[in-house]
Amino acid sequence: MSIPQLIIREIFHRKLNFVLGALAMITAMALFVSFFTTSEASNRETIRLTRDMGFNLRIIPRETDMEAFWATGFSDYYMPEDYVLRFAGHEDFSYAHLTATLHKKITWRGRVVILTGIAPEIEPSGRPKSPMSQIIEPGTVTVGFEPANALSLKQGDRVDILGRSLVVARTLPETGSDEDIRIYTRLEDAQEILQLQGRINEIKALNCLCLISDEDDPLDILKRQLNQVLPEAKVIMNRTIAVARERQRLMFERYFALIIPLVLVVCGVWIGTLAMMNVKDRKQEIGVLRALGYGSGKIAGLFLGKAVLLGLAGAVIGFYAGTLITLKYGPGIFKVTAGAIEPIYSLLLWSLLIAPAFAALSTFIPAMMAITQDPARTLREE
Repeated sequence: MSIPQLIIREIFHRKLNFVLGALAMITAMALFVSFFTTSEASNRETIRLTRDMGFNLRIIPRETDMEAFWATGFSDYYMPEDYVLRFAGHEDFSYAHLTATLHKKITWRGRVVILTGIAPEIEPSGRPKSPMSQIIEPGTVTVGFEPANALSLKQGDRVDILGRSLVVARTLPETGSDEDIRIYTRLEDAQEILQLQGRINEIKALNCLCLISDEDDPLDILKRQLNQVLPEAKVIMNRTIAVARERQRLMFERYFALIIPLVLVVCGVWIGTLAMMNVKDRKQEIGVLRALGYGSGKIAGLFLGKAVLLGLAGAVIGFYAGTLITLKYGPGIFKVTAGAIEPIYSLLLWSLLIAPAFAALSTFIPAMMAITQDPARTLREE
């Protein structure tokens, strides 16, 4: 009788053992697929949430008085707008969501406000991302809470700012920050209003450098890079945001690095225990097979072949079960990036390769015990 025939007869003869083994593999693969898919969703969610902490990199004119800068929140000096293009063209600089801005405090309708002009964001080539800053159309303004509330402004109103007529695109809710007294407009509109054509006083960006090691300070690296590109400017990093972003990312990576191996070990022990029980239960039967002339290869092939079938069944059913679990419960957990949760079909291919090998490895010791049994001794015990 061939090995495939032995395997088929074994499965039909010991259905419960096969079902329990298949359940172990399905559980292992479902949990693996679910955790892996969830980890991908978690990474996207973490990136999005930490991104929403705001820009953590600010590039300002080198001659800026830092005491005045921190007192007002922006530089009193200006630099050419094309600095942002020079900055964006430097391939080695690690950044995302690069935008040029212009800030100036003005008096408008008897109130002190900060007029802020924002240019469309620039991204490294080939990596389009959703914008961090608000998108402002030319000829429109976004008005902060305080002036909007005091002047009863609403969407669609037309306002005059230092001789420039603009349409209120929207008004902002109260934030408890200096945003409440800001009026945002397109950069070119702000430059025209302030008569500062072609000038900006800050470039904002999202730093992409990770905390490489204790010896490698990201700010020092950024300063060295900036000196090569814009020696006329200086860089400021909000370390609180940078460190929080990095720690959040590392926390999720370590969590899944701990959980997934633990799941695999538990399921491997489960499968190995079932195989060991099968060997013990069939001790006499294996002795008869050996006495009838079935060699070690066929006996080993019986157990390992069955394990491979368990692995294949677990790979297919486990992949779809894990994916369904993630698709059902994932959107409730990762609300910000819920729409980006989707099946990772490449995992099915990896499951079909890894699961049979994993099941065979878990069955290896019981299989070796089976082929090393002395048939004469086994039959004498019977």
